[in-house]
Amino acid sequence: MKNVFTLPLVLISFYAFLSCNAPSTQATRDNTADAIYYGGDIITMEGNSPTYAEAIAISDGKIVFVGTKADAEKLKGDSTVMNDLQGKTLLPGFVDSHGHLADAINAAGQGNISSPPVGNCSSINDIITELQKCKAENNIKDGEWIFGWGYDDTQLNEKTPPTKVELDKAFPNNPVFIRHVSGHLGVANSLALKDGHIDKNTKDPDGGLILRMPGSTEPNGVLQEMAIHHFVDIINKTFSTQQAALLNKALMNYASVGVTTAQEGFSDAQTVSFLKTSAADNKLFIDVVSLSSFLDLEKNLADTTMRYGKYSNHLKFAGTKIVADGSPQGKTAFFTQAFLTPVPGCSHDCKGFPNVTQEQLNTLFDVAYKNKQQLFVHCNGDATMDMLLAAHEHACKTNDQPLDADRRTVVIHSNFVRKDQLVKYKAYNITPSFFTNHAYFWGDVHVENLGQERAFFLSPVHTADSLGIVYSNHTDNIITPINQIFTVWTAVNRQSRSGNIIGPNERATPYQALKALTINAAYQVFDDKIKGTLTVDKLADLVILDQNPLKVEPMKIKDIMVTETIKEGKTVYKK
Repeated sequence: MKNVFTLPLVLISFYAFLSCNAPSTQATRDNTADAIYYGGDIITMEGNSPTYAEAIAISDGKIVFVGTKADAEKLKGDSTVMNDLQGKTLLPGFVDSHGHLADAINAAGQGNISSPPVGNCSSINDIITELQKCKAENNIKDGEWIFGWGYDDTQLNEKTPPTKVELDKAFPNNPVFIRHVSGHLGVANSLALKDGHIDKNTKDPDGGLILRMPGSTEPNGVLQEMAIHHFVDIINKTFSTQQAALLNKALMNYASVGVTTAQEGFSDAQTVSFLKTSAADNKLFIDVVSLSSFLDLEKNLADTTMRYGKYSNHLKFAGTKIVADGSPQGKTAFFTQAFLTPVPGCSHDCKGFPNVTQEQLNTLFDVAYKNKQQLFVHCNGDATMDMLLAAHEHACKTNDQPLDADRRTVVIHSNFVRKDQLVKYKAYNITPSFFTNHAYFWGDVHVENLGQERAFFLSPVHTADSLGIVYSNHTDNIITPINQIFTVWTAVNRQSRSGNIIGPNERATPYQALKALTINAAYQVFDDKIKGTLTVDKLADLVILDQNPLKVEPMKIKDIMVTETIKEGKTVYKK
């Protein structure tokens, strides 16, 4: 399989749909359009099956007409720009339903220690080489921190991460911290561990684990979940001065793949401050939705400047993100059944572990629901989703609220949700944001670690759709690269690195996969009234593709290109 991450990508196909014109609709506030688009496949994304329009017209950053070309031309004035699509496809702009803008910015100053196709590391020695390159290219002096992002022990020849031993040998004079591709684990060398006050007498933190040398309590450098927080704080502080300079490049990367709404999916206090400043300085040219850290819930609720649920200069604070468990490929996600393969730091009945207790989760839900704060909860393992459902039920009872109120609690990933849990999602108005890229990147690993039955029900789009659940799909950038077209490809094909189909019964149709990136993703952050479909009075957030995702072979979806991205009527990217 070619490296699909070196090129812009695009959408999907499976079935050929008959083109039917959407009924003509038109805003009445103005008789002249700024621009009219016609001459291609214009997919409105309205309804449960594809609907096409011959033309759309936009004015003052909004859609003012959707319908026939002849009727659209009635809005043509002397200054109207006529945009002939020349057979290309136009859709609503993509909404990033979960990702990490701040991590994408910070990664620019770190060594890329990812495995192919994202990086070049297939061994521990490759990781050392990339870190040495990072030190040289960034002129990092002795005594200064070296960071690396993206190691994946499941793809290394050794099938194990490096320890402090390898890092100490290569970098005796620098503190080094490298982060796992999941973002939930990391490895620190001896100087870094000393900085974090982690030694043989340090106890495991609540919701975290410090792995030890064989037959000893001496840390081997590998840290899991809450044990990495000290080092993540250092990363954020180290790169905080570079964020402003790198912001435009990061946003352009989103725009180049058709994203008109990005997400910052776990914003600590420093990131919140940076986003506020960036918005105030008019540095955001696409929308950014921020989810503030659950560690700051009480403080943020008291902060009147957060203005939850409202955009200001393209920035909206949507709610609070809770990290309830860890990584399935990193074996820290919390399951009701044990992993089938050995788990580092665990000797028996190894089911992973939660990052919070049930009592802590109950309290977070209670406070959030009482204050009408939207919750976004990271859950990968089914045991964690049992905890989430219990916390939801507890909070509704405590606050005397209906179980199915329209609060749009989002379960981020829901990778290994059970069908009985999906039934409760539907009953409780809970909405999952799936992560079908796992099928490609770690599908084979999940089969080995969890068995076929659990692995094949990974991010079950088909079942969720059949139950009438509103779901989105995401890249979790930078866990996997921001590339919405590739995400459509993984949802439709569910093919692993080795070519296996991970859960053939859960494959999405191309249209379902597109809805997950447009109207459904907009719904999850209460943006469905202004985004997600080509509808009169919605924002003119648009993406133009070189091919129609509904009319290409499924395996060729990943080859579709974004040719232009338009935010509120203005082109922000053009190939």
